[in-house]
Amino acid sequence: MRKTKYDQTRGLYLPDNVRPQNKGYGEAGASWRKKAVKGFNAPSGSAHEDIDFNNYTMRQRARMLYMAAPIATSAIKTNRTNVVGVGLRLKSRIDREVLGLSPDQAERWQKETEREFSLWASNKRACDATGMNNFYGLQQLALISWLLSGDCIGLIKQYETTRLLPYSLRVHLIESDRIATPNNYGAGTTLYYTTGKNPETGNTIYDGVEVDKNGMVVAYHIRSNYPYELGAPVTEWARVLAYQQSTGLPNVLHVIDTERPDQYRGVSYLAQVIEPLLQLRRYTESELMAAVVESFYTAFIKTEAPTDEMPFNEVDPVPPGEMRNPNEYSMGPGQINVMGPGESVEFANPTHPNGSFDKFAVAISAQVGAALEIPSDLLLKSFNASYSASRAALLEAWKAFKMRREWLADDFCRPCYEVWMSEAVARGRIYAPGFFQNPAIRAAYLGSEWLGPSQGQLDPVKEITAEILACSEGFSTHEQSTIRLNGGQWDSNVEQLRRENEKLGGNPPDPHQSGTGTAAPDGEQDPPEGDDNPHNPETARERGTVALRSLVIGEQIKQTIQGG
Repeated sequence: MRKTKYDQTRGLYLPDNVRPQNKGYGEAGASWRKKAVKGFNAPSGSAHEDIDFNNYTMRQRARMLYMAAPIATSAIKTNRTNVVGVGLRLKSRIDREVLGLSPDQAERWQKETEREFSLWASNKRACDATGMNNFYGLQQLALISWLLSGDCIGLIKQYETTRLLPYSLRVHLIESDRIATPNNYGAGTTLYYTTGKNPETGNTIYDGVEVDKNGMVVAYHIRSNYPYELGAPVTEWARVLAYQQSTGLPNVLHVIDTERPDQYRGVSYLAQVIEPLLQLRRYTESELMAAVVESFYTAFIKTEAPTDEMPFNEVDPVPPGEMRNPNEYSMGPGQINVMGPGESVEFANPTHPNGSFDKFAVAISAQVGAALEIPSDLLLKSFNASYSASRAALLEAWKAFKMRREWLADDFCRPCYEVWMSEAVARGRIYAPGFFQNPAIRAAYLGSEWLGPSQGQLDPVKEITAEILACSEGFSTHEQSTIRLNGGQWDSNVEQLRRENEKLGGNPPDPHQSGTGTAAPDGEQDPPEGDDNPHNPETARERGTVALRSLVIGEQIKQTIQGG
């Protein structure tokens, strides 16, 4: 037989003559003989071992940093403000070709549906099982909980309807800590507190998420109270199916960003930066305390006389009836301490303020921001760079904001909209023929876009001019430009402008030109030629400049009126 040898570093039993030599990555990041990486032991297991077993600790630390570290607070709230803002608003986008509707019919159906959805979404008693938030407040809460805890759970509940509350749908958000593996299901597993087996179904439970043999999520195990909650009653467990068996609609909304295959629980957004944030917090507190101590004017009196008398007719700070501790001294503004015979005091003489503090803090914040996909300018709310650099940083940040917005819409907003739509159609409040019969028709009715806060403009003149040119040349629609500029709705703006111009006795303005002009007669007309053609690329810039000048003048008048 060949002589074998156990390689402790690789965990392999291999014959001596076939043991792998240093080839490929063995001479790079996987080398075991280079001094730079020789002591770099990096054990890693499955997603359940690496994530589930450590999630409880990461959640607690992330929440504490959010409550006590300004940079962590800024990271979470910056995402909250830019991803959700005041709320992601429904914009119905049905597939009218599948449904056989004309453009006017489709637009009418979409407006009626948006109005009906707002009836449910804007009322906190109508949508929140706790009655604390409306649907847009629930979005903010779900996002913050998701970022801090790694995931957020929403339970779909049904309440009794009333005359003022015609829908039974309610959403109940719970923290991820309440999704856990029941204690009596953990026997026989390697990770007792997180991984278990359901004896009734034979399914595996990963930190409260039950999956079948194919890896499909089938149920969630929910605690009746928060872990280690003071004064809480005896913990009871509930097994909630992920989807309703009869309708296929979700019972549980799981907002999560997975980073590994076979992962069923999320990781805190701050997980990778917990250590630098903690060290930066400690450093900041030390510098702050040093500056405060240095600002104190404290005197220490050396005397050979008895020290039980107060010098300079001072008021004794010790309340009557309490004993003075002769070994206790304190520092403060104008503080005087009388020392005993033979006692002296000496201070270290550190240089404060520390000139390198700001550079160091900004450097660490830049690394933290890079990991969190937030530029340091935006993380610190300090915009001192050039226009081009600031715009590049803002554009980079908005890639991440838009990505998380779409994730939140997919995991939370659209499932809620689907459940609401099913109830609205079933109750006859929304007319959608074929909704329950044909999945293609159902999907056509459920098409939606969720509009949130816009990116904003660093230089409105340049950016609005660019949008005007994009619309003039067909690179963008007016609706798309309106969403990018202020997150509004172009069709609503047109209607409002029409009413305002009627009150002013004028006509609706041409979106490409300034001035009033005359209303176009009924019927189709050929587009004008030359400079009068709004689609003439040769005069697009000039038209944009004229329109922009009118916009700037109008804004100046508005500010003057408000300032007056």
